[in-house]
Amino acid sequence: MNEEQRRLARMIDHTLLRPDATPEQVRKLCAEALEYGFYAVCVNPVNVELAAGLVQGSSVRVCSVVGFPLGANTTEIKVREAERAIADGAREVDMVLNVGALKAGAFEVVEQDIAAVAKAAHAGGAICKVILETGLLTDGEKVEACRRAVSAGADFVKTSTGFGPGGATAADIALMRRTVGPRVGVKASGGIRTYEAAREMVAAGATRIGASASVQIIQGADDARPEQH
Repeated sequence: MNEEQRRLARMIDHTLLRPDATPEQVRKLCAEALEYGFYAVCVNPVNVELAAGLVQGSSVRVCSVVGFPLGANTTEIKVREAERAIADGAREVDMVLNVGALKAGAFEVVEQDIAAVAKAAHAGGAICKVILETGLLTDGEKVEACRRAVSAGADFVKTSTGFGPGGATAADIALMRRTVGPRVGVKASGGIRTYEAAREMVAAGATRIGASASVQIIQGADDARPEQH
């Protein structure tokens, strides 16, 4: 890998969140993360302990999900889920906000939900990313969600679960970056499968990429490079 590929790899959360993911597939995910130098592996809560053992001693972090993929769990359950994931070895948690409350204009409910999970994450030495599920939201709702996430102490805002309608777009990333400012991370996730798509997200303001096609993305950098004459 060249320097550009390595730099992009260090922005990728190599992701396996399918409901039918097997332990063998988690092992493959972790082996690829170690080989390519991805920032993290992102797995469902039942696979955190396995993944943490496989990447132990390396620079690869373990990320897990909270209230996934609907965001419709109670705050108490989300907090407990975050605490358990961290106890099992996760150093990052990606929580789905309360989409229904956001759509209803119950912004204090949304913020309190995020704040409780962010507090639990930080108490365990982990960071908290907030999944907006942008495909379900108006631009105004995306802005409000970002503002509430920042106010609640979240470390990142993230576009999509990959299970809802639509995925990451450069326009949404740019909107989220403008709203949260320079200090909060923005994670582009959902439908990113090529090197060019990943580069477009970074150019729009993403500081992290969530992808299951991570190896394909990095290998695609070779294809995207202009021929030397």
